[in-house]
Amino acid sequence: MEYIVSARKYRPASFKTVIGQGSITVTLKNAIKNNHLAHAYLFCGPRGVGKTTCARIFAKTINCSAISSDFEACNTCESCKSFNENRSYNIHELDAASNNSVEDIRSLIEKVRVPPQLGTHSVYIIDEVHMLSQSAFNAFLKTLEEPPKHAIFILATTEKHKILPTILSRCQIFDFSRITIPGAVDHLKYVAQSEGIEIEDEALAVLAQKADGAMRDALSIFDQVVAFSGNKITYQQVIDNLNVLDYDYYFKLVDAFVQEDYKTALLIFDEVLRKGFDAQHFISGLNSHFRDLLMCKDKATVELMEVGQSVKERYATQTAALTIDFIYDAMKITSDCEMQYRLAKNKRLHVEFAVMSLSRIEIEKKK
Repeated sequence: MEYIVSARKYRPASFKTVIGQGSITVTLKNAIKNNHLAHAYLFCGPRGVGKTTCARIFAKTINCSAISSDFEACNTCESCKSFNENRSYNIHELDAASNNSVEDIRSLIEKVRVPPQLGTHSVYIIDEVHMLSQSAFNAFLKTLEEPPKHAIFILATTEKHKILPTILSRCQIFDFSRITIPGAVDHLKYVAQSEGIEIEDEALAVLAQKADGAMRDALSIFDQVVAFSGNKITYQQVIDNLNVLDYDYYFKLVDAFVQEDYKTALLIFDEVLRKGFDAQHFISGLNSHFRDLLMCKDKATVELMEVGQSVKERYATQTAALTIDFIYDAMKITSDCEMQYRLAKNKRLHVEFAVMSLSRIEIEKKK
């Protein structure tokens, strides 16, 4: 049986299955409901957040001949079937990264004149549209502004600032947001259950954080971890496979700082380096750890933490023993160390001095 990567296998096929873009999917469904379809749309946002997916769902739903009561494609009519089987002549996809010349756009303009053979609209999805050359943009302008009634353009880009203002003014613009950590965790949990894979909640949180708001990246990392661990995945296996620094190091370090024990702190830092982690990565992670300790100080800000529940409880326990002044001073030291890291000649000594300074916060206050 052919193996299909999770990012393709679990790609949303309807508006209701799109993750984290509720306002956009509602707007698109209302446009279909009220028959207020624009001739050009621009979908922009970071990678892996559903721009092309939403464009494909929108294109399929526009041409569906038996739209459901909640304005989703039926998947049973001939138009939907042809789309699902990748043989639709109504929906055309162009990758502007490799088809960015004037000739490519002129060929597209010729196609636009041909009315759809099935359904009501011909939809042209142009991915990575910012890659079009200046002359290609200019050749595209007039058609984009006044296309035939049956033509709809959906442009997708990760770099909106590179699009000409004359193009932007001709489009309805939708800004896609990064996928939140809870949203990514929920979807990964659904995929794991569907595949019969057991995975710890803390492991899911690490996968979601590593993806940095991109659902496609999260699913790719998930596949990598499954290949490494099999059908039972633990937090330890995830951090080993992805080379992520364990929270435990940071908790031990803060305990050493509070006890003014710079020797233990330096030995922990040495252990981190011997495990192959970069010193800058270490100090950046320590800075984030102090930030999370500060967020955990107040119930109003605790929701800003992007960690699992059991780790959140450890943060709550540790932060109870710290003052806000201590955390603030610690963040200042780690932030200064991170900013000056590139300028340091002896980078290890530079971070070690920051570690020793963190161990002396209470001593300096007493002085």
